[in-house]
Amino acid sequence: MKVVVAGQGYVGLPLAMRAVAVGHDVVGFDVDVSRVAMINSGESFTGDVTAEEIRAALASGRYRASTALDDVANFDVAVITVPTPLHEGIPNLRLIEESAAGLANYLTPGATVILESTTYPGTTDELMVPILENGSGLKAGVDFLVGYSPERIDPGNTKWNFISTPKVVSGIDKASLDAVSTFYGAMIDRVVPVSSTQVAEMTKLLENTFRHVNIALVNELAMFAHEMGVNVWEAIEAASSKPFGFMPFTPGPGVGGHCLPIDPSYLSWKAERVTGRAFRFVELANDVNRQMPNYVTTRVSALLNSERKAVNGSRILILGVAYKKNTADSRESPSIEVCEALAELGADVRVVDDMIPTTTVLPWTRVSATEEECRRADITVLLTDHDSIDYQMVAATSPLVFDARRRTAASDTVHHL
Repeated sequence: MKVVVAGQGYVGLPLAMRAVAVGHDVVGFDVDVSRVAMINSGESFTGDVTAEEIRAALASGRYRASTALDDVANFDVAVITVPTPLHEGIPNLRLIEESAAGLANYLTPGATVILESTTYPGTTDELMVPILENGSGLKAGVDFLVGYSPERIDPGNTKWNFISTPKVVSGIDKASLDAVSTFYGAMIDRVVPVSSTQVAEMTKLLENTFRHVNIALVNELAMFAHEMGVNVWEAIEAASSKPFGFMPFTPGPGVGGHCLPIDPSYLSWKAERVTGRAFRFVELANDVNRQMPNYVTTRVSALLNSERKAVNGSRILILGVAYKKNTADSRESPSIEVCEALAELGADVRVVDDMIPTTTVLPWTRVSATEEECRRADITVLLTDHDSIDYQMVAATSPLVFDARRRTAASDTVHHL
């Protein structure tokens, strides 16, 4: 079967590799010329897909990345996995629209088109289907099949990967649902069928809104706990001993990646548009999580001040630029906001993040987490806790530490968020 995966990013590339592994002929379509060239040369940009996997897929003759739309012709299944960013608080679905329009020119009877991109409920039926129908002259549910299946990629998660994570699937009718279930069922351990594409679209937003709101809760709690002189980390650990009715979330310098800073706003935007009422939980969570980088900057400034030092002129060592531990993904990373804020205040900012490729340009000096770098820093700020760093050494050699992830033991010189 010929499979087209539109978008070869953090979602599309793992899907393409798995489709090849189960025997499909796959075209990974992407408009990013440099990314396509990187993939076709056997290189990877994400830790969830190794260079060896890409090279094996290329060597099989059943995979190639392409920027040529003609290469999608005669597809049996096409999956759209393009980004869906926000623009001034409004969902930007331009890439979905362009992908659907491009695929429509090559849509043939019996083919299946699946949307995976995160979006608001109604997008598949109300936006994508009309584009496919108008461009192809075919009728959805009669001539071709359509479904929605939200992506659940968790970068760096070695336990719950593409294969082991249950996959929610949906279709615009029973035949579409059956086709989508069969397609993913051959690649993933368990599929979870739902009754409509709107339910599947809502499922993705619910998952990320749940995380977003609970992270905001513990972030705000951490700020209050600090002022009250209470160890919020110990309180979270103690609450986690309850075997029912509690799920632990931990505070941090903010939220990043494509999901948490963006997805809940899709739900909020759609809810307000339909009902005329604001989704207050989402708006409040957005407000709390957005202020965390500023709060971290304030805490760092206060710690330096306690040592009779100003931020201006201080040498500050930042540990971790990626938004999530053990990944190379710096999209929407709160660590970058902290670095920018400290640099604007006049700090000599130096960053440690061996996960971020050297080809990624950062406006600060990149260094390694050595004893010398820690010793020479006026303060070391731990923002993203990659496992590759020796945190015991960091705590022992740095004159002052602000740890936003609690990877070090508190002491006279080590302070937690």
